[in-house]
Amino acid sequence: MNAPTHPTPAAGSHPREPGPEQFARAAEVLTLLADRTRLVLLHTLSSGEADVTALTAASGAARPAVSQHLAKLRLGGLVSTRREGRRVVYALRNRHIARLVTEALGHADHDLTEAGPR
Repeated sequence: MNAPTHPTPAAGSHPREPGPEQFARAAEVLTLLADRTRLVLLHTLSSGEADVTALTAASGAARPAVSQHLAKLRLGGLVSTRREGRRVVYALRNRHIARLVTEALGHADHDLTEAGPR
């Protein structure tokens, strides 16, 4: 029996074949995900909104570094912001990012469980 060459589309995904623009945008998103601190920030935000103080505590990174990572994520269109008085609150722009982070972490867990630590 032959395995399908393309996985079936996920629920709510776009069924059309990706073009150059989709590949370019996907590469940009994956580049933003290719950082441990940004993955922690996005994973934390997948549970709900958070401010820089909460995100700094969750990531263990220095506050200026967290702010720089959040700026990159905002400019990359992965997170949005809103003001609450003097506080800036961050949120994921959509659930696609949460799914990507969950899949990446699930893959990492599978690799580490199956092969053991590297």
